[in-house]
Amino acid sequence: MSDDDDSPLVKKSRIYYGSLEEKERERLGSKDGAKAGVKAGIAAGNINISSGETMDIEDRAINERHTEVLADFERRKRARQIAVSTDDAEVKACLRALGEPITIFGEGPAERRERLRTVLSIVGPDALKKSRKDDEKVKVKEHQQTWYHEGPASLKEARLWLARFSLPRAVKRLEAARAHKEIPEATRTVKQQELHKNLRNLNNFCSQIGDERPISFCQFSPNSKMLVTASWSGLCKLWSIPDCNLVRTLRGHETIVGSIGFHPQATISLEKSDINLASCAADGTVKLWSLDSDEPVADIEGHSMRVSRVAWHPSGRFLGTSCYDNSWRLWDLEAQEEILHQEGHSKGIHDLAFHPDGSLAGTGGLDAFGRVWDLRTGRCVMFLEGHLKEIYTIHFSPNGYHAATGSGDNTVKVWDLRYRKAVYTIPAHQNLVSSVRFQPTDGHFLVSVAYDNMAKVWSQPGWTPIKTLAGHEGKVMGVDMSPDGQLIATCSYDRTFKLWTSE
Repeated sequence: MSDDDDSPLVKKSRIYYGSLEEKERERLGSKDGAKAGVKAGIAAGNINISSGETMDIEDRAINERHTEVLADFERRKRARQIAVSTDDAEVKACLRALGEPITIFGEGPAERRERLRTVLSIVGPDALKKSRKDDEKVKVKEHQQTWYHEGPASLKEARLWLARFSLPRAVKRLEAARAHKEIPEATRTVKQQELHKNLRNLNNFCSQIGDERPISFCQFSPNSKMLVTASWSGLCKLWSIPDCNLVRTLRGHETIVGSIGFHPQATISLEKSDINLASCAADGTVKLWSLDSDEPVADIEGHSMRVSRVAWHPSGRFLGTSCYDNSWRLWDLEAQEEILHQEGHSKGIHDLAFHPDGSLAGTGGLDAFGRVWDLRTGRCVMFLEGHLKEIYTIHFSPNGYHAATGSGDNTVKVWDLRYRKAVYTIPAHQNLVSSVRFQPTDGHFLVSVAYDNMAKVWSQPGWTPIKTLAGHEGKVMGVDMSPDGQLIATCSYDRTFKLWTSE
């Protein structure tokens, strides 16, 4: 059969093959068009070509639900392990601390406990501790904020008087320091070596039984010819120096006497009938004494708790008292009134000392902190932080820029007022340090006493040990140095006081 045959079968075959070819062309054309459309979509950014995992929507929902169930199961497990107080008032306080409503309508104590447990299982049991710590920090911060109130007109007058008194003394002290600096280094070294040699030769010069009970305090008179002691029996006694003969017994206190001190001008320019001494006791009484009577001249009233120390201002016009009511007070004896009642410690104040210029006061507290106060402005100009236990003693050096504190942590810290920080810590004793004193003339050495029955002498500068004064059979409770620098006195729980001097 030829190709030109036009039989019906041939025509039908041509028509059939023709339709297949057309369909193939159409299919290829549509495929090319689809590819072109995909390329155009990719170029336009409308088609995401990144390779990534896919998850069926139904499977994702199942996994999320599974995770939620597990989390809820863990939360309930934690809730069962949380201990919640059975005190409903405490439960309400905990809810309030967490910022939750303390009660819900129709809720009983049991439901409230469960709600607290549920909240703690979500936020964590440490959230309550953190909230309490934050509240305590806020309270402490508020408590530490400095606040002022209007004082009497007499306080303003006293501050002006103190400024006029202290500034000339500071000028003289600085002039003396400059003059001392001009001395050749070799000369100063020789003098220091000679001083240390004399200190190494310190020995017990006199030992005297002072009372039937422990002797808590001792102090030399300004002319170095008398010594006054205070006892737990309530008696204060005057002794002649250096023979240690009893001159007078001061009777007036009925309980433990914490300290007694001479007026800065006593035995020098004051008459014996004037107020020459001040003392304080554990019952809160403060008494003033003359040198010609064994009865107190006057009482200072106002303390309701134990008064641990009295200290005369260098001017002699003011008297400072430290009290266990967390405050110290300044009394104007000329105006016969209390002009300052200063708070600032969180526990009782055990010791008080005045700067030799008369511009500053230092306090040591049972809260393990000390403070230095500017008497001319009333502000705390230095915070003494570093002791681990109570501060029982504080004293200023005659050089004007050193202060020493003794503590129940058995150490003595030396502070530099210029840098407002501790410059040295002396691991001084094996027990509580009860008192420290700088050399009254130059401050070239420091004496510390403690409840380990010892007194120790330390060099300045360097703060190295020079001499240990051993001899007391009980706790050494007080120490003082004579203004002329010749004698050291210590008093003890063994009811004796001892005098020490170099041979």
